[in-house]
Amino acid sequence: MKSLHIIFLLSITFASSCKKNTSTALETQVQYPLADKKKTNLEKHDDVRVDNYFWLNERENPEVIDYLERENDYNDKMTAHTKDFQKDLFEEMKGRIKEDDASVPYKLNGYWYITRYEKGKDYPIYSRKKETLDAEEEILFDCNIEAEGHSYYRLSGLNISPDNKLAAFGVDTISRRKYTIRIKNLETGEIYPETIETTTGGSTWAADSKTLFYTKKDDETLRSDKVYRHILGTPVDEDVEIYNEKDDTFYTFVYKTKSKKYLVIGSSSTLTTEYRILKADDPTGEFKVFQPRVRGLEYGIAHYEDHFYVLTNDDGAKNFKLMKVDEENTLKDNWKEVIPHREDVLLEDIEIFKDYYVISERSNGLNKINIKRWDGTVDYYLPFDNETYTAYTSTNPDFDTKILRYSYNSLVTPNSVIDFDMETKEKEVKKEQEVLGGKFDKSNYVSERVWATAADGTKVPISMVYKKGIKKDGSNPLLQYGYGSYGSTVDPYFSTVRLSLLDRGFIYAIAHVRGGEYLGRGWYEDGKLFKKINTFTDFIDCSKFLIEQGYTSKDHLYAMGGSAGGLLMGAVVNMAPEYYNGVVASVPFVDVVTTMLDDSIPLTTGEYDEWGNPNEKKYYLYMKSYSPYDNVIAQEYPNMLVTTGLHDSQVQYWEPAKWVAKLRELKTDYNLLLLHTNMEAGHGGASGRFEALKEVAEEYVFLLDLEGIKD
Repeated sequence: MKSLHIIFLLSITFASSCKKNTSTALETQVQYPLADKKKTNLEKHDDVRVDNYFWLNERENPEVIDYLERENDYNDKMTAHTKDFQKDLFEEMKGRIKEDDASVPYKLNGYWYITRYEKGKDYPIYSRKKETLDAEEEILFDCNIEAEGHSYYRLSGLNISPDNKLAAFGVDTISRRKYTIRIKNLETGEIYPETIETTTGGSTWAADSKTLFYTKKDDETLRSDKVYRHILGTPVDEDVEIYNEKDDTFYTFVYKTKSKKYLVIGSSSTLTTEYRILKADDPTGEFKVFQPRVRGLEYGIAHYEDHFYVLTNDDGAKNFKLMKVDEENTLKDNWKEVIPHREDVLLEDIEIFKDYYVISERSNGLNKINIKRWDGTVDYYLPFDNETYTAYTSTNPDFDTKILRYSYNSLVTPNSVIDFDMETKEKEVKKEQEVLGGKFDKSNYVSERVWATAADGTKVPISMVYKKGIKKDGSNPLLQYGYGSYGSTVDPYFSTVRLSLLDRGFIYAIAHVRGGEYLGRGWYEDGKLFKKINTFTDFIDCSKFLIEQGYTSKDHLYAMGGSAGGLLMGAVVNMAPEYYNGVVASVPFVDVVTTMLDDSIPLTTGEYDEWGNPNEKKYYLYMKSYSPYDNVIAQEYPNMLVTTGLHDSQVQYWEPAKWVAKLRELKTDYNLLLLHTNMEAGHGGASGRFEALKEVAEEYVFLLDLEGIKD
């Protein structure tokens, strides 16, 4: 049986007088595909969910591929009138980016390392220069050459041996995050025969420059669960398994401390961490547990001289504190406090140097960088002067230096890479992001932070940017972005791409909803597990606030989110579809219950602490109450663009495909519903530097077209 039926909606007029019905500006015959309904009963805890589109998870089924291709064809037809605009917008966005660009060089072990791009090429070139920037360039990898013949290419985990002669690197040509590690002789250019498959791509060398540690992934779930030791020149099948993380809610990884003294194996779940350490000059020795795992105990470690510094939430330190412990006796009973826990300050990271250490903090949502001397004689903060900026420590591999490299940008200020002398307090801007085209002037834009009031009285921050001179009369198109999961914070950041919206009258707003960590660890905890609903209601309450304050109106408000932010989009359009004229959901996680019940799917078991384990009835019922797919009903929905990748290993393609199929079946409006599946890419989309801009252009033109903006 064909997997599609064709529905003909004759002579649907998209009248210009009604904003909700101007989505294509066409008066035409519209046809869209419907997936076959094949009833599957999914039973758990004496509860039966009927899933008519469960069969769409059969990736190799020709009917499934046919359905996805028909949806793509429908998307192409419905957006045919915008294709020229998409191309023009792509060129406009590309035109602001310096094509022959290069990173700020950083020095490591006698070499300056540089990543650069050449004009007209999509992929980076990795190079280095010995001792001085005037030295001859040595090209390590030209990914433009390596990518030839591949529709997708990504090099990851580039790792130089201590003797500077070898490079281990990982390559993914499918976009499923299954990297193959190879080793290159940098003196001869030879790629060694060792081929280590199904890895994270990352690796670390022992001090001898011949022993390599790496992490393998489970072939099905893609959980990184085993650490191996490989000795250069020996068969890969003889590699020794050093560690096996058997708890399927944890993943494992391996790295070397900045001091270069220790190799570290880490194990992590959402709420718990554990580390093992081994001196890097003893690669065949036995790793020692730093501090055994205790559920709910999180800690991170940094090595300095004969001590480790431990960032931890131990003993109720919700926003974390800094501890110190002798390297020979690392159990937490021996930890001594360096920086105490503070209720209003989130301790995020520590960067260690020979004479200084640098603390990254977050207070009232804002990044703070605190510089301290080990001897206690220096303690100060870098000054930042607005509420819509992002500042963070950058690439600092050199231990014996007084220079801190950090980055700064804001919603109206392009990114700068800054070298700061921690002793003299002098700073040097090494590079400021160029915005080509000659039209950008940051004085033409305004940014601000406002606070919406949620239904429970909580104040929710919103960072906004727009072109100077807007009127708060409800007529402005506004794109509201949100994420709100895993404690991941979306800081206000500058985007050359976003200018294409701002210059056409859009306001751009980031809703810092609960579930992120913008206002500290408590902000995260109030948006997960049984409090997940707060993420969705916060976003909706931000929308109401922006409408009430006259920034926009229901006819001009748009929402966007991807991955777990796509879950946010799915929940919002079920709960409050009337507030949005259009929604873009990228690789959306929308079939929460079914996915979290399937422990064969990548990432599932490791996320029980985020969403709950639906094998327990209380979590099952709560998830079911908000899971977008399970809560699609017969009602009007906004215009929607949904995107996914066939090879996505984080959010499987069938989640958005099923969701769109069910929306087509039940929604009661004639608003646009488009599904675009990249048949070659995964979760991160296209791999080329500028190819990704084509996807952004598609999303932006979808929104601009709904506003009646044609160029």
